[in-house]
Amino acid sequence: MIFDTHAHYDDEAFDIDRDELLDSFPFSGIGMVVNVGASIATSRNTVELTKRFPNVYGAVGVHPNEVGTMTAADMVQLRQFAMEEKIVAIGEIGLDYYYREPDKEIQKVWFIKQMELARELKLPIIIHSRDAAQDTLDLMKQTYAEEIGGVVHCFSYSKEIAKEILDMNFYIGIGGVLTFKNAKKLKEAVMDIPLERIVLETDCPYLSPEPNRGKRNSSLNLPYVAEQLAQIKGISYEEVVETTYNNAKALYRIK
Repeated sequence: MIFDTHAHYDDEAFDIDRDELLDSFPFSGIGMVVNVGASIATSRNTVELTKRFPNVYGAVGVHPNEVGTMTAADMVQLRQFAMEEKIVAIGEIGLDYYYREPDKEIQKVWFIKQMELARELKLPIIIHSRDAAQDTLDLMKQTYAEEIGGVVHCFSYSKEIAKEILDMNFYIGIGGVLTFKNAKKLKEAVMDIPLERIVLETDCPYLSPEPNRGKRNSSLNLPYVAEQLAQIKGISYEEVVETTYNNAKALYRIK
């Protein structure tokens, strides 16, 4: 069975068939899914999904592009969400410098605050980092993130950056981009990342792998990613699926 460690099934892209799709997963080789919040609203939606579907766990947090209007009251709300039974992480949180807003310093403040919430609640973190590798690493080191634990999701940096993340005992999330023809840097990094530190993810409805690139993504596409990973590593598909499933359970501390 495959474990999808990062999905957004509360997204409106799934409004037409959400229940049918999630109910089908146990019969389609998808064992567990972690739905990930990116705002207060989507974190609330995530909590509700975990209550409705036995195979869905959740993470709550505010994405760096959404922290511009974040308040202390939002942190109180996040703490309440995080206390729910099937919430297994704080995320997705981090830094995103692709757009100019919110200001970098504001992003840093709320990244640190959410990491400290995770530390307080003894939950791992899901880090989003885009065009912000050095600042992400610096803040992880500054806050002793290795004591918190977690995953850098949708990894897009070099093998050198991967090594620094691995040195902090974090997992690395790999998804559909690995199948893209122009993903040379990522494929080189994946060759060096031990399979024991890799987890599979979709980030659905985004980032569908080849041959479905450009279409709505779902956990049903993860076999394409697992096959590509097996090919790069020179190992069997079955070993990739089994190892990454166990990695995901360890990451999210699911017994």
